[in-house]
Amino acid sequence: QVQLVESGGGLVQAGGSLRLSCAASGLTFSRYAMGWFRQAPGKERDFVASVSRANDGTDYEDSVLGRFTIFRDNAENTVWLQMNSLKPEDTAVYYCAAASFYGNRRSTLAYDYWGQGTQVTVSS
Repeated sequence: QVQLVESGGGLVQAGGSLRLSCAASGLTFSRYAMGWFRQAPGKERDFVASVSRANDGTDYEDSVLGRFTIFRDNAENTVWLQMNSLKPEDTAVYYCAAASFYGNRRSTLAYDYWGQGTQVTVSS
């Protein structure tokens, strides 16, 4: 059974930092590209960042570029999202996801497995 378990969310003031973790089990982690998405209340689930299987390629949504960093350790079956200079508009539930085949990594349709999400709230 595949499981993706996110952690590290919480309440932080604007300008602060958080590091989200996603621990994977039940799959060959190195065979999956990994992504982070977020969903604010009443909105669609949006792409945040993705990382390739070998950790040699990343992609970021424009609004987080330069503030967020995605990285992974295949030996630990874990992917992280380091979030710096947080803004109130970053408030959302953050989800990690795993994609086994090549596709548009910015689309939710490319991903096979999803975590349950972790809440990030940024106060002004």
